[in-house]
Amino acid sequence: MNEFLADRVKVLTPSTTLAITAKAKELRAEGKDVIGLGAGEPDFNTPDHIIEAAYESMKAGQTKYTPAAGTAELKKAIMDKFQKDQHLSYEPAEIFVGSGAKHVLYNLFQAVLNEGDEVLIPTPYWVSYPEQVKLAGGNPVFVEGLEENDYKVTAEQIKAAATDRTKAVIINSPSNPTGMVYTKQELEEIGKACLELNLLIVSDEIYEKLLYGGTKHFSIAELLPELKNQTILVNGVSKSHSMTGWRIGYAAGDKAIIKAMTNLASHSTSNPTTTAQFGALAAYTGTQEPVEVMRQSFEKRLEKVFDQVTAIPGFRCKRPQGAFYLFPNVMDAAKACGFESVDDFAKGLLEKANVAVIPGSGFGAPENIRLSYATDLNSFEEALKRIRQYVETNQKN
Repeated sequence: MNEFLADRVKVLTPSTTLAITAKAKELRAEGKDVIGLGAGEPDFNTPDHIIEAAYESMKAGQTKYTPAAGTAELKKAIMDKFQKDQHLSYEPAEIFVGSGAKHVLYNLFQAVLNEGDEVLIPTPYWVSYPEQVKLAGGNPVFVEGLEENDYKVTAEQIKAAATDRTKAVIINSPSNPTGMVYTKQELEEIGKACLELNLLIVSDEIYEKLLYGGTKHFSIAELLPELKNQTILVNGVSKSHSMTGWRIGYAAGDKAIIKAMTNLASHSTSNPTTTAQFGALAAYTGTQEPVEVMRQSFEKRLEKVFDQVTAIPGFRCKRPQGAFYLFPNVMDAAKACGFESVDDFAKGLLEKANVAVIPGSGFGAPENIRLSYATDLNSFEEALKRIRQYVETNQKN
């Protein structure tokens, strides 16, 4: 039945994690003790006060449609959050609430891209950026974030990559998968380049609250008034409040773009889940203590495991400043074990060491793997022991 498929889905790149995930499930079904380090979500439950608020909203009859772009109450809470955290003022018409930040990004690209428009995507990148651009008829153009520059791109690189078809650039800070954070100066330079080139800035800040070692988060929109006008901020409660399954993300920016995203949602998903919106409202208006507790827990895990990762022969890793991922370059280890690619190395780790990791090829970095420490410390440390033993046992020289 392939003849019935639309061209837009034929261009999608299959997720590199699917084969690893399927094989891990198969091994677990066989009774194997497989440890998975691929989790892209906190291992904490959603805080109790958020769950209770959602439950009470349902009992109070809040189970009907809401406006397509979110309730007025939740929009106000989001506006207050921006004012408090970034000193940025937005109006309700400049806020769009969607079914998770992924849905928000999808709607954004559908709203702003025409056939053949280019979007600059720094590598390593979150796996869905290029696919969403392609689904909107755009062309992803990759700009390499060099390892020696902490996997971040520069203003000069953006200028060099831009053409007359370039419409937007994506900035993800803190980054998934690297955990690296752009400094204020780096963002200012990139922002000025985007203003000079008249590029829309898509700033994905979903990991904003997960920062370590005293690192400070800056939103590119807060640096200059002109940058605020040319930036669409994307955020959500999934990572900060451990609400991944609730599917609430949002965007802030130009009214015309927000209106277009709203119109698109009105004909596709309608409103985000009503109950989840009341949960998100409680997330922002209630205590923020659980956010800090979770952040501190992740930071302690990072301190515990970072040296263990870099001690594995053939592994080198930049210390992440945010999110909850380690992104080591493991090409030397793969070669030492007789593998031609890191993808094959990851397959070997799964089949022989019973550890599931995410190959970096899916993030545009084929020499790396992503390890998530959003899992319990004991399991993570046991997985690292298995990886090290596997590497040391299988080295060919």
